[in-house]
Amino acid sequence: QVQLVESGGGLVQTGGSLRLSCAASGRTFNPYRMGWFRQAPGKERESVAEITWSSGHTAYVPSVKGRFTISKDNAKNTVYLQMNSLKPEDTAVYYCAAGNGGGPFDYWGQGTQVTVSS
Repeated sequence: QVQLVESGGGLVQTGGSLRLSCAASGRTFNPYRMGWFRQAPGKERESVAEITWSSGHTAYVPSVKGRFTISKDNAKNTVYLQMNSLKPEDTAVYYCAAGNGGGPFDYWGQGTQVTVSS
């Protein structure tokens, strides 16, 4: 079993920055890819960014491209989401996920709240 624990959320003003971390544990942790998702109140969960664990290839939703950066530390089994130039519309619960293949993600963290004040 794989456990994912997010940290780094909080309250920040518009234009500010936050760095989310997601630490993974479990004997079988060897994902194909990891991702960050977010869900705002009354909205569906959306994918924010993904990274392939071996190659480091990244992908972003257009609304965060140029502002957010996903990265990883394979030795620490940790994935990060650096969020700059934050906007009120970035306010959401952010979730980390790990996938063993290219289909649906298999493991999810508990989420961390990000609130951007205007």
